[in-house]
Amino acid sequence: LIALAALTVASGAGAGAASAALIGQGSASASAGTALPTTQTSTNSTSSSTAASIYKQDLPGVVTLTVNLSRGQAIGSGIVLDTKGDILTNAHVIAGGQNIQVAFSDGTTVAATLVGSNTGADLAVIRVSVAASTLHPLTLGNSSSVQIGDTVYAIGSPFGLSGSFTEGIVSNIGKTAAASGANLIQTDAAINPGNSGGPLVNSQGQVIGVNNSIESPVDGSVGVGFAIPIDQVNELLPSLEGGSNV
Repeated sequence: LIALAALTVASGAGAGAASAALIGQGSASASAGTALPTTQTSTNSTSSSTAASIYKQDLPGVVTLTVNLSRGQAIGSGIVLDTKGDILTNAHVIAGGQNIQVAFSDGTTVAATLVGSNTGADLAVIRVSVAASTLHPLTLGNSSSVQIGDTVYAIGSPFGLSGSFTEGIVSNIGKTAAASGANLIQTDAAINPGNSGGPLVNSQGQVIGVNNSIESPVDGSVGVGFAIPIDQVNELLPSLEGGSNV
């Protein structure tokens, strides 16, 4: 099962009936309150310090998207591109949305408008109007230099838990996922519903991919996630920022 990694919270018949679900080809559901495995704290102070500095550097440039649908909500992540208010995310996160709310790490929450979308590439650009001091653009790296075994980090809002940070490696390059395209970066960094549209960054904190799907034969992450290489994104950004919708 290949599932797109956005979180859908469906409207229920009664109070407390909301549930989380992987959306995509053959949806697999999971309880929003399901406990996740406890992670062990690394005893390697050097790598922990490096990871912590990357998180501190990049977190302000990652946002949480809440998209109101006809029934329920979709929750995903986004990447601040510039100080004009442009934010990159996945097209499937905002698909069918009636309005989009963007929450920044400092607590600021504003409405966003769709600028451009490419459903085939699963990419979209939305725009917010906020003070430039709220916008902290992430540095876009070069995915052509990515190698199998490179350390990578994912930042996003899995299960609506904004500001979550996971670590892994590049497991493979140039892979194809039925629900999300070809020539993807495969990683074992934990990616779950709600991570869609968030960044996969390298050991310098540069964005090398946009997280968009997982291989999920069971509920949750099994260590097979996929990200759209940033070089592919860069090719489409001018048209997306120019208002193209295809």
